[in-house]
Formats: sequence, C-alpha cells, structure tokens
Amino acid sequence: MTNEVADRLDEACRPVTADEVDHLHEHGWVKLRGFVDPDVIAEVLALAREAMGVDADSNPLSPRMEKAIAAGTAGLSYFNAQPTGGVNHPVIGALIKAVGKSAQVLQNRTSPSGGPLGVRYYSDFFVPKLPSGQRSRHGGNGATAFHQDFITFSVDRSGGMTFWFPLEAYDGDSGTMSFVDGSHRTGVLGDYTTYGDGDALSAFPDLQDLEMTEPMVYEVGDITVHTHLTVHGAGANVTDRPRWAYFLVTQPEDVCWNGSPCPNFDTREMRPWQPLGDERFPVIS
Repeated sequence: MTNEVADRLDEACRPVTADEVDHLHEHGWVKLRGFVDPDVIAEVLALAREAMGVDADSNPLSPRMEKAIAAGTAGLSYFNAQPTGGVNHPVIGALIKAVGKSAQVLQNRTSPSGGPLGVRYYSDFFVPKLPSGQRSRHGGNGATAFHQDFITFSVDRSGGMTFWFPLEAYDGDSGTMSFVDGSHRTGVLGDYTTYGDGDALSAFPDLQDLEMTEPMVYEVGDITVHTHLTVHGAGANVTDRPRWAYFLVTQPEDVCWNGSPCPNFDTREMRPWQPLGDERFPVIS
C-alpha cells in the first residue's frame, strides 16, 4: 500500500445524496456512481489477487469446500468467496469504516433515542465470478439464480444492505447483477433452497409483473447497494477472465439472531433473539 493510498483511506468514499437514499428505498437498489476512490479500488483488487491468485481460483480450499468436493458436489456455483480480514485488516477495515458513514444515511432509520440508528458490520468477502468456459477448483463459474439475501443471514429484522464493489469496469458479459425493481416490498420470500430447480421468479410468478433492470454496467469507483429483501440475480461470466468483486454486508445496530441455523457465525454460545454483539459485529457508523 502506498503512502498516498493510506492517506486517502479515511476519505475513500464520497457522501451519498438525498436522491440516492430515496432511490434505494423506492426501488430496493441504487447505483452509486463514482462512490469510491479508484486508487483505493486498485489496492483492494491487488489484495484480492494476492489472496486468490490472478486466476481467482488459487486460494486454499476451505474445509467446507473440501467436504463438498469429497462428496462429489461443487462449491458455490455463482462465485468463489474468500474472507478478507474484515474490520481488522488495515486497508479493508478502513474502507468498511468509510462506507459506514454512508450506510447510516442509506439505512435511514431512527433509534429509540431519536437519533439515527447505527449500522453494524456483518460480513465481507472477495467474490470473483469465474469464467464459465473454464473449469475451476472452487466452482463459482455459473449464473446466480434470482433470490433474496434476507433469509440466509438468520436475523430478526429487515434493514440490512449489501454494498457490491466491482474491482474493475464490467458489464453484463462478466455476470453483473440485475435487480427486480420494487421487489423489496413483497416481503420475505423464503430460502432459495426451497425453490427446487427454479428460482424466485418461478416460485413467485407475481415478481414477473415487476420491471427488471438490465445487467449493471460499472466503471471503476461505481458500486451498487441493495436491500436484503430485493430480488436479484446475474448471468454467467462469459468472458475469459475473472469478474473481480468485493462485497460488504451491513445490518441495523439493533439486529438480533433469530435462532435459526446460520453458516455465517457461531451460535453455540448464543440464545435466540440475542442481539448481535459488538466484538463480532462492530458498529461502523
């Protein structure tokens, strides 16, 4: 990391506008053009390549992945997920804190004391989508079926958001997301594993009456934000190179575990409806 990038991390992200906040709450998603300093994005891309290799498929297999391969099944079909070090990483942690300022504005909730409700860090990953025409160790080279994120996080309330950072300029050929506009108003639509061979669009045909966006087109520094009730999906990456991305998941400060099984955190010492604690899920705004 250069000294210049280090000096700019505190101001890595511009403030969001009132129109952008309104767009998120009206449509369930928003594109933030020029949100992140491109030099910071370049540093994050370098970290991702260092962790995963230039092919985005050379990172060590996780125990869960090894178990899946031994059972003859692939890993995640839609991207290769790699932990980043999160809030404790000198670069990623600084970026997360910079995003937190805007996350609170986008969340737009009031606390019982009357001030803005805070935002918690939940998780973050490097998430490259690998080329569909090439074999991969990790899977991660297929399309992303249309789904909601909410149910997989095992939390008791809505308000969570995913901040999706492309690490290079991409269009639909790379497998960028499309959003079902206004689908966040339809409520919780169940876990994607209950859809059989279909997806949210086939399980809930009324969604097909809503407008779907074209696959997002990003320049370096652009990101999208979507709520965890917003239905979204993506095509396969039909290029010959990885679609590098990073995402950050946030939750409202007052969020609690709902008691259901969760692959994202250890619940053995928790009780249902227990608030998510500051040590594992720090407030970032």
